[in-house]
Parts: sequence; C-alpha cells; structure tokens
Amino acid sequence: MNAEESTPHIVVVGPAGIQSEQENDERSITDLVEQPAKVMRIGSMIRQLLEEVRAAPLDEASRKRLKEIHQSSIKELEDGLAPELVEELERLSLPFTEDDNGSPPSEAELRVAHAQLVGWLEGLFHGIQTTLFAQQMAARAQLENMRRALPGGVSLQPQEGHQQASSGPYL
Repeated sequence: MNAEESTPHIVVVGPAGIQSEQENDERSITDLVEQPAKVMRIGSMIRQLLEEVRAAPLDEASRKRLKEIHQSSIKELEDGLAPELVEELERLSLPFTEDDNGSPPSEAELRVAHAQLVGWLEGLFHGIQTTLFAQQMAARAQLENMRRALPGGVSLQPQEGHQQASSGPYL
C-alpha cells in the first residue's frame, strides 16, 4: 500500500456535483453565505411581505414603499453573501421599470419581483441543506471507515438482534 492509498479521500458534494478535495477549487455553498442568520431573517421577512401583498390591494404610496423595501432587502442580502452569490442575485433580480412620470411599479410587478426573490432564497436554503446533509453523510462514512480499520472492526451499523439507540440527525 503506498502513501496515496493510505490517506483518507474526502468527497465533497456541491453545486457542481461530487468533487474530490483535490479538484475542489470552488467554495462550498455553505461557505458562500457569510451571514446565514441575516440571510434567513431577510428571507423570512420577504416571504411574509409577499403574503401581505397578495392579501390586500395596494395604493400608490404602498407600492412605492414596497419598491423601496425590495431594493433595501436585496442590498442587505448582498451584505450577507459571498461575491459569487451577490453576482447571481444581481443577474436575477431585475430593476423595476420607471415610467416617465415616476409612478411606482404595479402590484403585479411587485408580486413577481418578491416571488422571484423568495424563490431564489428558497433555492439557496435548499442548496445549503443538501450540502450539509451530504457533509454529514461523508463524515459518517469516514467515521465508519475509521472504526472498521480499528482492531476488532467496530461498525456503526446495527448488528442483527441488537437494537441501536438513535442519536438524532446529528453525529
């Protein structure tokens, strides 16, 4: 057995699929969210705002205020994200169109913009959850391999006839 075979091989599941540690030049999606609590708070606020917008007709002043909230929310989100995600968010969130008379965007335009932002955030959250789950599974597999390498070959797998107590979703 050579030195290369004896070193553990780490597999990372990311946005580009499964990659080995050596070829992983991109950062994990969990690394791309620099302030996860802030991003989650803003996402929850935007989702609630979208539900409120659906519930009631909006006058001109409320549409103008919603436009401002939407734009400031995107700016706040950008502060909590890595440059790669900021660039993606800017590409996907198109600015509101301005009429010659400076009127605020229509209700429909606001709803579409907010729904698009909520959808993007939900995709981001799902990506983070998937990455965390894959990392947990990889860590569990590494632990299992290390236990098998011990004298006696201890395994995490329950043996037949023995009931294993569940420790929950975390290692």
